[in-house]
Amino acid sequence: MNLASVIERDVNAALSEDVGSGDLTALLTPAEQHAQAHVLCRQKTVICGQLWFETCFRRLDPGVAVNWRAAEGATVAAGAVVCTISGAVRALLTGERAALNFLQTLSAVATVTRRYVEAVAGTRAAIVDTRKTLPGLRIAQKYAVKVGGGTNHRMGLYDAMLIKENHIAAAGGVRAAYTQAHRLAPPDVWIQVEVETLDQLREALAAGATKILLDNMELERMREAVKLVAGRAELEASGSVTLENVRAIAETGVDRISIGSLTKDIEAADFSMRFIE
Repeated sequence: MNLASVIERDVNAALSEDVGSGDLTALLTPAEQHAQAHVLCRQKTVICGQLWFETCFRRLDPGVAVNWRAAEGATVAAGAVVCTISGAVRALLTGERAALNFLQTLSAVATVTRRYVEAVAGTRAAIVDTRKTLPGLRIAQKYAVKVGGGTNHRMGLYDAMLIKENHIAAAGGVRAAYTQAHRLAPPDVWIQVEVETLDQLREALAAGATKILLDNMELERMREAVKLVAGRAELEASGSVTLENVRAIAETGVDRISIGSLTKDIEAADFSMRFIE
């Protein structure tokens, strides 16, 4: 599914949920009336979600014009006007909440991701997302991670294989699980093995794994893992990652750091729309 189709789907769902059979309060305004508004950002934020924002209004009035004062991915200061909007007043009133919901959610993801990316600058570690996303907004949130400078992990269960502890237990061990996965995986699908101990790491390497996730390892154990692997596999650290410890994790020499809170523990950015008289 391409991004344009995703945006249409997301916006249709949001408007259907919010508008339903019609915006009753918008009937207070004449159908032929036009207006102009601007959107304020009340905190330092990385702007993300412009296409979702615009599509909300244009679904209601194809003639709506949006003039952005900040590019997608740009950081704006608190109090900045990020865009002006002009169009049918009913469309502006009806689309306001859905449009701002997308903008505040995706900007929040991009902003948090940017903080993590900046925290590990100068190391080899990439900041990576997970599948811990808001239901129905996975592609949108993963798009926001990329806008913030992060990297996407697998999109879902269908485009990569991540062998986790329960898969390992069910299959009878790391080597058995990886061997079976290698036999089943299509040629264009990558396989990653999650390990919790150095013994499991050795077993994964012996099985031929080239992508290994270090789950909740302490820093010293991570450093040992990096030394043990010696470039034979891509190492990803995961578990209990915060802005306070992410730099130390990156400095162990791991290649990637995956962080569920990029998409699941977000605090919406603060935007408001005001009509210009």
